Amino acid sequence: MNMCELIVKKKRGGRLNEKEIDWIVQGYTAGEIPDYQMSAMLMAICFTGMDEEETKDLTLSMAKSGDLMDLSAIHGKKIDKHSTGGVGDKTTLVIGPLAAAAGVPVAKMSGRGLGHTGGTIDKLESFHGFHTSLTPEQFIKNVNSIHIALAGQTANLAPADKKIYALRDVTGTVDQMSLIASSIMSKKLASGADGIVLDVKTGDGAFMKTLEDSKALAREMVQIGTLAGRDMSAVISDMDQPLGYAVGNALEVKEAIATLNGNGPEDLRELVLVLTSLMVVKAGKAKDIREARILLEETLDSGKALQVMKEWIVAQGGTAEEVEHPDLLPQALCQEAVCAEKSGFVTKIHTEEIGRICMLLGGGRAKKGDPIDLSVGLVLRKKVGDPVHSGESLAILHANDREKLAEAKERLLKAYEIKKEPVAVRPLIWEILDGTEAE
Repeated sequence: MNMCELIVKKKRGGRLNEKEIDWIVQGYTAGEIPDYQMSAMLMAICFTGMDEEETKDLTLSMAKSGDLMDLSAIHGKKIDKHSTGGVGDKTTLVIGPLAAAAGVPVAKMSGRGLGHTGGTIDKLESFHGFHTSLTPEQFIKNVNSIHIALAGQTANLAPADKKIYALRDVTGTVDQMSLIASSIMSKKLASGADGIVLDVKTGDGAFMKTLEDSKALAREMVQIGTLAGRDMSAVISDMDQPLGYAVGNALEVKEAIATLNGNGPEDLRELVLVLTSLMVVKAGKAKDIREARILLEETLDSGKALQVMKEWIVAQGGTAEEVEHPDLLPQALCQEAVCAEKSGFVTKIHTEEIGRICMLLGGGRAKKGDPIDLSVGLVLRKKVGDPVHSGESLAILHANDREKLAEAKERLLKAYEIKKEPVAVRPLIWEILDGTEAE
């Protein structure tokens, strides 16, 4: 095959077949195709697009470019949950133990946070001693014994995606739907789950800002997974304000524990129940969503899920004591309220900016490898639709640096819009898609 000819073919709107796509992906990963030719191909794809089969073939080729997780030794149908990322999104911390307590095998690969969105591994490392460096044998043993294990993504999981994404990042080719969908799904397919529930965020704090784009991405990813033989569903959920109230690693862990104790925020509890219900049905532990939800509400309120969290944390190096007494988790030295300067109703929270304020305080990283402070962040006191009086607290900042705290206060005031008249609160769940609906 000739790369130049394939670039011209795609530039003219032609369709690349499975063998051509695989030759391009594997050749580029091996260093046989130079950056300048791959850049041209990516730009051609941005201009002319890819159809369903091309997108599926690209995803599968990237997935098989490295390790493919073999989860066959785990009993039952393995169901994964993936979020496209947001602010205050600590759902995995609740869904993992809740699904496991309902008998769903949760064999999860997770990553660290980058930019304004948090990472599950960072949050879990708020538990002293918790680690994700499990051997394959330990990973499988934990899932079979307590129904849950979480590990970091291996360096060789879909390496083609890592290399191609780095090139997209510097060539203006990030925002193409097929390339976005295949990037996410290549890692999910390589992770070995039988079924996948996607939480596709939409709004100010999401990667996809508009509902139209979020729906398109959800459909694309569900189609890819379905064509690849996976049992797929996608929930389009709102990220036009933070999920729950806590933003920041240890603070989010505390809120997750509160939710497992039956005291969590309503929006977090509701989203958790919707996502986990889909997982339970896919795993064959309930015949439909209604039955699954009843089972999960009982599991959540009985304390069974909290007990599984304790077992999970202990199995990966932590102690149950921090689950029982969340005040033992990392705490910032300074806690300071940011108060409203006028009365009215909260009509908008600039969610991405809330995430960036957490980064400013030290709770996130601008680039891979940056150190983070697990104790810092903020806890909202007011959300969209809430009335607020002048001098009333909008949020509590948790900080370890006075200079950063001062800047964070200034920026947080600007992140809130307060007006005389209330606005309608956006739905938490916009739409649910499954494999048959997305075809």
